[in-house]
Amino acid sequence: MPRIRTNSSTAEDLLIELDRDRTRAEPLHRQVAASIRESVRAGRLRHGASLPPTRTLAAGLGVSRGVVVEAYQQLVAEGYLTSRAGGYTQVALEQGGPAGGTRPAAPAGPPARTRVQGAPPAVDFGYGHTDVSTFPRAAWLRSVRTVFAATPNERFAYLDGRGVPELHQALADYLNRVRGTSADPRHTVICSGFGQGVSLLIQVLAARGVRRLAVEDPSPDDDARPLAAAAGLDVVGIPVGSDGILVDELEKADADAVVLTPSHQWPTGGVLSAAARARVIRWAQRRGALVIEDDYDAEYRYDRAPVGAIQGLAPEHVVYCGTASKTLVPGLRLGWMLVPPHLVDDVAQAKLLADRGSAVIDQLTFADFLARGEFDRHLRRMRPVYRRRRDALLAALDARLPELVPTGVAAGQHVVAWLPPDLDEAAVVAAAARRGVALRGVARYRLDPAGPGGLIFGYATLSERTIAEGIATLAQAVGDVRAA
Repeated sequence: MPRIRTNSSTAEDLLIELDRDRTRAEPLHRQVAASIRESVRAGRLRHGASLPPTRTLAAGLGVSRGVVVEAYQQLVAEGYLTSRAGGYTQVALEQGGPAGGTRPAAPAGPPARTRVQGAPPAVDFGYGHTDVSTFPRAAWLRSVRTVFAATPNERFAYLDGRGVPELHQALADYLNRVRGTSADPRHTVICSGFGQGVSLLIQVLAARGVRRLAVEDPSPDDDARPLAAAAGLDVVGIPVGSDGILVDELEKADADAVVLTPSHQWPTGGVLSAAARARVIRWAQRRGALVIEDDYDAEYRYDRAPVGAIQGLAPEHVVYCGTASKTLVPGLRLGWMLVPPHLVDDVAQAKLLADRGSAVIDQLTFADFLARGEFDRHLRRMRPVYRRRRDALLAALDARLPELVPTGVAAGQHVVAWLPPDLDEAAVVAAAARRGVALRGVARYRLDPAGPGGLIFGYATLSERTIAEGIATLAQAVGDVRAA
């Protein structure tokens, strides 16, 4: 029978029995997954134990490699397994519960507990934690090898601030096809993520006399807002409704530029309508203003049709910003901007002064990764994974906290749930923290403190069982607040 091996020694036998009677048996990949899942739960497979490579296990079982690959992928999505450096697939769960010491929720809810001061949270609903364990290492490595084998020597020398032409072309092909942009490779600038991209833009705009930047309210508090304030710009918040920014308020704001998340407003999840997008463009054209479009997670959509980028409507008035942080991993530090022709030289020069340009090898690798279609394949693999986690979150909220009202659920990696009037947002967040559940409220991201209370649930890195436990514990925290 197949055996599992750690990096240095042989572990227990991996006993998998398959029923091959097609008239009554479950599909083989489900049988393999169920057997490994039960071994983890029973403690026969210990935390950190390495499983056989997919080819080895498939050969031992007499099945196709695809059967084992699908079983492993399902168990990784559920949180039972994790992929490790060097290609190892390992057990991610402690006996009887998920990694980190948390346990599956019992039907009546987990027992009350108090978080030890200074200990990490048992369940962290923090937004922005992309599941880095799913990074397609093998496909990325193939592209790295291609780069070293085929790239001319001169590409490894210093380049201009825009980045490598191969990535400009690959991004233009991808974004025009998938996001409906009007991307010109000559007007693309590679950066180290949205934070650096918006910093470069603010530098250029301030030097050109821009004095007021409009941002959505609520909006992130760790990029455009502090950067603009540090550059001496006046920052004004524009209220957000259920469909995104209120254009009437933008038109009154006397702003020279605006930062928007029109395809999935952060954090509320609204989608700016076609009519509102047209009004934003008309506003920019009348004022000679600039729209900075942060397209941070539009590739992850579940219950809606694709929504194109606003840049495709008026590329001369919109800077389109995208990154690999949510779609691949933030550690790549790869971002890109489609810049209007009249700004591209200044932005490229600012990039050159900032760091002499982003890493050439990473740019060329990503260009090959895009051109091979690996990026598309990765997104196709991840959409159902994140959708299952989103569905688990919504089901748990409906069962445990039906008074909370979720919004922005059709796309992305997070959900906002509005609180009823009798619950104070800060009190709920604090009570949840005491019970070992970390999450953030909407209030910290508002410029205007008025507005309903809400909680932000990031779910990208959590298994479905951990999500269920976290919401059950949060329900207890809500009970604490109401009983106080």
